[in-house]
Amino acid sequence: MATAPEATVPTDVPASPEKKKRVLPLWLTITLAAVLICIAAGGGFWLMHSRAAGKAKSSVVHHPSGPPHYLPLKPFVVNFQGSQGARYLQVALQVMSRDPKTLTLIQQNNPVVRNNLLLLLGSQQASLLATEAGKEQLRANVLAAIRKIVADAGGHPHRVAAIYFTSFVMQ
Repeated sequence: MATAPEATVPTDVPASPEKKKRVLPLWLTITLAAVLICIAAGGGFWLMHSRAAGKAKSSVVHHPSGPPHYLPLKPFVVNFQGSQGARYLQVALQVMSRDPKTLTLIQQNNPVVRNNLLLLLGSQQASLLATEAGKEQLRANVLAAIRKIVADAGGHPHRVAAIYFTSFVMQ
């Protein structure tokens, strides 16, 4: 039987070069990871801070400067239920704003203002209005009602600065 020639491997030919994996030192890997985490945290902080600053800037209310302007409203006379029967309330008030255009807007919407304030004043209780705190609460409610009317009419509600009672009579 004939034998097959044996394959000879030449010894002078180098074996195929092995691909060496480049491994970063452990300290370099940890440092890079820490830097990336710091960058991500800083970016997140900056993003949240810039959004909060943007909201703060947009919520800043620009109040017109200048002298105050007052708009007197015709006196309101309403009846309401007291503990001893029907009671009457007569209130005269003035609206204060530093923006004359806002007062003009209130004058143009006078029927709505009078309607809403008559309903508000008629729903009060005599025992609450007898105290200073009750009157201050009523003043705050009247201010909110007028600001809502101004906003509904397309004006700037924050430009209605204050409401002042110039007469307040309960019977």
